[in-house]
Amino acid sequence: MKNTLNTKLLLEGFRDNNAILALKRELHEIAKDLQEPLYMMEVCGGHTHTLMRYGLSHLLPESIQCIHGPGCPVCIMPKSRINQAYTIAMQKDVILLTLGDMMRVPGSLGSLQDARALGADVRFVYSPMQALEIAKANPYKRVVYFAIGFETTTPMTAAVLKRAIESGLKNLFIHSNHVLVPPPLYAILGSKDCKINALIAPSHVSVIAGSKIYEPLFERFAMPIVVSGFEPVDMMESIVMIARQAVRNAPKLEVQYRRVVTREGNTKAQELMRTYFEIRESFEWRGLGHIAGSALRLRDEFSAFCAEREFASVLDHTPIADNKACRCGDILRGVAKPLDCKVFGKSCTPEHPLGSCMVSSEGACAAYYKYGQVL
Repeated sequence: MKNTLNTKLLLEGFRDNNAILALKRELHEIAKDLQEPLYMMEVCGGHTHTLMRYGLSHLLPESIQCIHGPGCPVCIMPKSRINQAYTIAMQKDVILLTLGDMMRVPGSLGSLQDARALGADVRFVYSPMQALEIAKANPYKRVVYFAIGFETTTPMTAAVLKRAIESGLKNLFIHSNHVLVPPPLYAILGSKDCKINALIAPSHVSVIAGSKIYEPLFERFAMPIVVSGFEPVDMMESIVMIARQAVRNAPKLEVQYRRVVTREGNTKAQELMRTYFEIRESFEWRGLGHIAGSALRLRDEFSAFCAEREFASVLDHTPIADNKACRCGDILRGVAKPLDCKVFGKSCTPEHPLGSCMVSSEGACAAYYKYGQVL
């Protein structure tokens, strides 16, 4: 009870109305001296939901706008990878495991929820570690973990593999869809139609990888980059920090989320990742296409646990176009917002999603639909 109370008191401080309004006043004063509009991309879907939930966008001056980014691991998954999961799930004597949001993302064959309705043994897990117990309990089944996530969740998958090896498990396989934050940002910021001139960098990713992963981005694009926490006071303070840099024409990489994020990050987690994973030559991102060096695969010495190798004969790697009516890809690239999509809230809803941005709890379309605000 005491820990719960302490956590509540701590969160109340980062959601304090007076603090938020004080930061709003400071931001509006700073914005008077802006020479050009600020188009900030909040890379992480969690930040988008904070903006929407607390109505922070309504507190910003007209010269400062937020643009949504590709930091939702469910949203960026292309149909070809979802189809692979569906195909694996439909094989004989297979149990396919994934995190909850992935169950409803539609591929061209259907969703994993559809596969389960047809009799496939598809289960969502709260933790990747559950894969170990399920594999042990079903020694005559091939148990496949459809692994997703950025640098935040990759160490957990590596830990699962480590324990599987130590336990002598032979029936557990990993379909790795782990991706990296910096490569898609290079692709977006380097595109001709990009107007982004500042970044609100992800916090959870930075806890693991450290703020150092943004240093090459800063050197390349010389724009304000601030690693922000998820609470409303965190985000308002981060936006103030970005605006100050812009007014002074002195861009730099800063960490607002200093209570958790360091430059070096979690070096033990990074070492665990390096032990079991290596960078893929290329990976397809929804809305962004193939991006070189943007994802991770199992190292060759652990290929016996690789689901793509185990099921190679039935998997199709052909890219598949999204529904033409769905603008999820444009939203992930920062060139459109959910309300720009003609099917948003009509034929595309959380109950019947056409695209992944409406499915995930971190998706921009899901945030717009849930909170009913306009960014």
